[in-house]
Amino acid sequence: MADKDSDPVVVIGLGRFGSSLALELTRRGTEVLAIDHRHKTAQSLAGHITHIATADATDMETLRQLGVPDFYRAVVGISGDLEASILTASLLVELEIDDIWAKAISRQHGQILKRIGVHHVVFPEHDMGERVAHLVSGRMLDYMQVDDNFALIKTRSPKQYIGIPLGRSNLRRKYGITIVAVKSEGEEFTYATAETELAYGDIVIVSGRTEQVERFAELP
Repeated sequence: MADKDSDPVVVIGLGRFGSSLALELTRRGTEVLAIDHRHKTAQSLAGHITHIATADATDMETLRQLGVPDFYRAVVGISGDLEASILTASLLVELEIDDIWAKAISRQHGQILKRIGVHHVVFPEHDMGERVAHLVSGRMLDYMQVDDNFALIKTRSPKQYIGIPLGRSNLRRKYGITIVAVKSEGEEFTYATAETELAYGDIVIVSGRTEQVERFAELP
């Protein structure tokens, strides 16, 4: 798949976290395949998420039939059934999914998920679904909602602004955002000034209204 940032995402397990994540990804325009073994749960979200399947995700043949091996990213939102969570994650690893995220409910659970090959283990409550959705679906490296409509994000510097002093970049006028800090490879974060010039691969901390930082983070 050519553009990993816009690839569809499979979300397995539609509890509070999984459903919140799937709904937020859908709202942001990401195609989602949501899977849950409970028919009523799946039906309750029909029409709100791109694709929903009632199926047993602990069965390899079922995952293959649903086309899960074609996905670049997968999220395991199962938490109430540890055995199902671990087995599902192990099947995704076996299918060689490139970017696997999984919810853990304890440190031990998280350690097991890491050992079997899960790339990202999260310990979210329901209100963390939005943050994880931003990280799973886009170029953001981290995301923090500061207020109802104000956020801080960590992302990589856009290519079109490399080598231009921030004071002459017109970023605030064009995007309504402020670059707060910059981190070059092998160095620590430093406060950004009007004279700061971004380099290829720099990581930046950006502040602004939620929709504005989201727009900035999608710049190539």
